[in-house]
Amino acid sequence: MRLLESVAEHEHGAPAKQLARETGLALPTAYHLLRTLVHEGYLRRDKGLFFLGEAAERLSSSGAEQKRRSTVVEALAHWRDLIGVPVYYAQYRDGEIEVLCVSDSPGNPAVEEWADFRETGHAHAIGQCLLAQLDDESRRDHLDRYPVQSITPYTVRDGHSLLRRLERTARMGPVIERQEYALGTVCAAIPITVGNAAATMAISLPVHQADRLMAATQQLQEEIGRLMGSLAISISI
Repeated sequence: MRLLESVAEHEHGAPAKQLARETGLALPTAYHLLRTLVHEGYLRRDKGLFFLGEAAERLSSSGAEQKRRSTVVEALAHWRDLIGVPVYYAQYRDGEIEVLCVSDSPGNPAVEEWADFRETGHAHAIGQCLLAQLDDESRRDHLDRYPVQSITPYTVRDGHSLLRRLERTARMGPVIERQEYALGTVCAAIPITVGNAAATMAISLPVHQADRLMAATQQLQEEIGRLMGSLAISISI
């Protein structure tokens, strides 16, 4: 690991003797370890100089991805505790609705996914918020693959009605949904657009706390705005 760290500090490569000196390793030991690292793909050797290999670059990429994911997880946990609601993060990727992170607690449990979130985007705030951010063609393509169906007495009745509702949705305004996906639950989703990605942060509450929904949503919007600069890259997980 010390050899890898030392090589990473030399953009234009470094010879074995220099790496041995920097890491405090005996030269024969350094040579042996360097050969092993080259064989395993963590380093590559070119004209007597050692550089990071593809395996090390993949490791670095995975570490960076984990760090970005950790940033999002920590933000959601902070908002969960601050506002006292479950918080969800989702994206629309490759034609699918993907809930990537949920932060809840025993006192404020998340909505149970009793019907596949991907197939019922028309019925929940997360899906409606993501669909509202898509262009017309992508939106219709999604509904062709996942037609509108009533899953509670409050679910939107048909695709035409849903499209009209989505068209009326304010571009960056929250989407509110009341018992359309799960009886006894109200939800709100806030659109987040980073580059070309459609994304959303959402919250849910039991219906007997519905009077808290708008205030909690506004508080989440303010918190997202405060942290959006540091989250902009992280939410590409």
